[in-house]
Amino acid sequence: MNNLESVIWLGGPPGAGKTTVARLLARRHGLRRYHADAHTWHHRDRAIAAGHPGALRFEELPVPDRWSAPIEDRLAMSLHHERGPMIRDDLRALPAAPLTIAEGTPLTPTTVGDGRGLWLIPTPELRRARLDARDLRPGAGELYLRLGDEITAEVRRAGAETLVVDGTLTPQEVAAEVEDRFADLLADGPVATSRSERRHLLRYANRAVVDQYTAFFNRPWAQGLGTLSDAVVPFSCECAQDHCDEQVPLAVADFPAPPDATSPPLLSPTHTPGED
Repeated sequence: MNNLESVIWLGGPPGAGKTTVARLLARRHGLRRYHADAHTWHHRDRAIAAGHPGALRFEELPVPDRWSAPIEDRLAMSLHHERGPMIRDDLRALPAAPLTIAEGTPLTPTTVGDGRGLWLIPTPELRRARLDARDLRPGAGELYLRLGDEITAEVRRAGAETLVVDGTLTPQEVAAEVEDRFADLLADGPVATSRSERRHLLRYANRAVVDQYTAFFNRPWAQGLGTLSDAVVPFSCECAQDHCDEQVPLAVADFPAPPDATSPPLLSPTHTPGED
């Protein structure tokens, strides 16, 4: 079991680039990658079971009404603060080795506690530009901007460690900055080194995405919003190369079926036979 001492925490507002940086570092160093978004619906189910008003209202409202509700109601329905303890529970349930890099918007200073955390803080101009590029619903875009303001203010109040992102650095360069901040933890490890270990970690991250979409489409109100065959998402190439950052667009329904220990790795088409 994980006592959270083996967790590297990476937080920040929507649009900060957390997911990309975590993916690069996990691949480069042989880390487990925990993507909070992939656990959204499991967290919502826990909140529903606990009778949380925001979670219950989210499920009851028609989809369009969620995004036209007052911003304070949308913030409450996002479960932003409520998900922190659930994330800690998830991470405690993971093996202590190798190190886990946990990233996501709900990773606040309160969530991280005494752990080693870093928050990527995009400039207001970059944050808005990246959210605009996502072509979000108007209500969703407004909520994400508000969450960004809340996160930035909380991080500053806590005096937590930050890295300002203004768009002048490439994702690889930002990852190098983050890598430098966590150099001591990465050096101490433990990290995955064998091909089988690395493939297992990549499959863990990919399977979490499959579970995320499966849980979404299984919700009663999601009927008519598409299927797993319609959802084409980028999965990480499951080769064992530490320098590979290939993404494989694939319908969720076509992802290799479990058991994961015996199903073939998902490889980028750019890999030649035998090169994985």
